[in-house]
Amino acid sequence: MSGYNESMSGPVEIFGAPLYFYSNHHVYLGLGLVLVLAATLSFVFRKEWKTLKTAPPSKASPNEKKQERKYGEWLPVTFQYPPVNASPQEPAKLKPIPYRPFRHGQYHITMGIRSMPWDEWIELDNEFEKCHRIKDHRIRTRGDRVIRVLPEKPGVVGSGADAAIETVHELSEYLALRFPKTFSTTRHPINEDTSGWYGLTPIKSIRIEPLGVTYNLPLNTQDGKDAAVRALEIAALLIQDDLALMVEGEDGRYYFQAGAICVAGFWRIQDKIGLPLDEIHNTGNVPHYKEKLQLSMERFFQRLAVDKPVTRNNYFFQVIKNQTPESIEEIDPSELAWAISSHGPEDDFHGSHPAEQPMRPTATPANIRLRSERQTLRRLPRSGAILFGIRTYITPIEKLAQEPGVAKRLASSMRAWSDEVGEYKGKNSGGWWDVTMNYLDKKADEESGTNEDLKIKDNYPF
Repeated sequence: MSGYNESMSGPVEIFGAPLYFYSNHHVYLGLGLVLVLAATLSFVFRKEWKTLKTAPPSKASPNEKKQERKYGEWLPVTFQYPPVNASPQEPAKLKPIPYRPFRHGQYHITMGIRSMPWDEWIELDNEFEKCHRIKDHRIRTRGDRVIRVLPEKPGVVGSGADAAIETVHELSEYLALRFPKTFSTTRHPINEDTSGWYGLTPIKSIRIEPLGVTYNLPLNTQDGKDAAVRALEIAALLIQDDLALMVEGEDGRYYFQAGAICVAGFWRIQDKIGLPLDEIHNTGNVPHYKEKLQLSMERFFQRLAVDKPVTRNNYFFQVIKNQTPESIEEIDPSELAWAISSHGPEDDFHGSHPAEQPMRPTATPANIRLRSERQTLRRLPRSGAILFGIRTYITPIEKLAQEPGVAKRLASSMRAWSDEVGEYKGKNSGGWWDVTMNYLDKKADEESGTNEDLKIKDNYPF
């Protein structure tokens, strides 16, 4: 959701979800949701909903029956969560998943949405502790510039507070099951409140065992000062994703009413919080959005069922400052949280572009990064809000090119970009295109293998 300027390379983003759509030099704004939408079109119009692998159905609710309901109203769903299997390994022993969301000889504006297995909702790995340090630093030093919860706007849209409370409880339930040696929980005493998963009482506290930190979860919006904000602070520190909560308004549009946007890299929460999807996209000058995409996106959000979470991936490029021995001591040398080499100082950023063009480092294979996002989208059963998760992976292209067949596959996909896609991703303005292509071609020439071999290795999105 940041602005695309001549110093940048990357996609339209909203909620840290870069989306590879068209744009002009000042369209870096984004809701990875734009692509989420575009990808959704393939679902709706090709009728692929029937092929999604879904969890066992929950008890029917008025929201999910073919009954009319007023926009902005939601009746809590009694959702029967499918079992969550414990990960074979804890995060400290897991390497980052090598997402490579590009295909040999192909590049499509619409990127595919896939059904999301419940076991794979949240992905943690051996960079969790580093990400925790970065997020903790940003929460302490930037406060409401990374975490916001908006109040109700009477007659327009409800508050994001209830969804924020629900989010931290959903995450805590899941993490304790998925990574039982990393996360431990305590629950409230047995009483009439069985709002926890599987009919249990709600979680009272969650502890990250390797870090030795314990967080007390707000039980509701009245549970202490700024309960909803505290809930999102805790949620942000439990995982490596950024989080954005979309609440349905009385006009049927979905509004960005709460979020923990700590490591988006190219956009800031204060520039987009409170906007409905259509304004986020239209102000981003996304071609054909209003006439071709807006209605379908709104319908997708309105119809997204509690038991049908989805996921998608995308990628773009980022040039970071040259690494030195001193960089090791920095909190965020890879510019995960904020792309200062592209955008300049975060507080000088003016909504969609830097106040002044920053002095960019010269692009070399050593400082060019593939920045890939894995996005998840699911509806929360109690509040009805849609929770959008954005997990970012940063990979040096020098490391990427060591993987068999990947250099040639990526170069082939990039050459298939249309002029609009190239402009959007910063092909001519980011300063990295020629260096990247020359390097990928060189590494591809050093490899053996035919195009047929590469197609076999193309296991999208890995």
